[in-house]
Amino acid sequence: MVLGRVWRHLKGRRRRREAARRLYTAAVRQARDPALYTGGGVADTLDGRFDLIVLHVVPLMRRLRQCDEAGRQLAQALFDVMFDDMDQSLREMGVGDLRVGKRVKQMARAFYGRALAYDRAFGEPPGEGRRRAITEALERNVYNDDPPPADRVAAMAGYVETLLDALDGQSAAALLAGEVGLPPVPPLAAADAADADP
Repeated sequence: MVLGRVWRHLKGRRRRREAARRLYTAAVRQARDPALYTGGGVADTLDGRFDLIVLHVVPLMRRLRQCDEAGRQLAQALFDVMFDDMDQSLREMGVGDLRVGKRVKQMARAFYGRALAYDRAFGEPPGEGRRRAITEALERNVYNDDPPPADRVAAMAGYVETLLDALDGQSAAALLAGEVGLPPVPPLAAADAADADP
């Protein structure tokens, strides 16, 4: 009897971890879309890539937390998968064992700070107030208070709202199974044509 419960628990954890891995893979794939860098004005650096992954993982975690206890557990598993990946990536880049732990802790602090800012912005009612809150959160966190031209930031904020709406429209059952459909990243480079003019 006890062994059966333990087995079901372990099997459930394994399924949850696999679902979290699929969700994380989808978020990373989306965060690597070149339009976010070239058109969105995000620096193609380690920090810029981290910030874009966070920008896609936080809305996923937010939506999962709306799916009762199973969703909250999957949100935690998604966080765990993300930071396991960060740890592995640092090691692959040659960061020594002693420094990996410190770097991962710094990244976790950065994640929590950004998640708090995004959750506040995302919690605003849809409309001008939410768009403004998202824009300000992007300027502080993704752009580190050095944003590109305003039209690019506005386009990025619009994309984030589209992402939130897409996640809100997806079924809890699909998300809990690790299935997510993220909207395509639109062209964000309206400023490029102006930049190219002589």
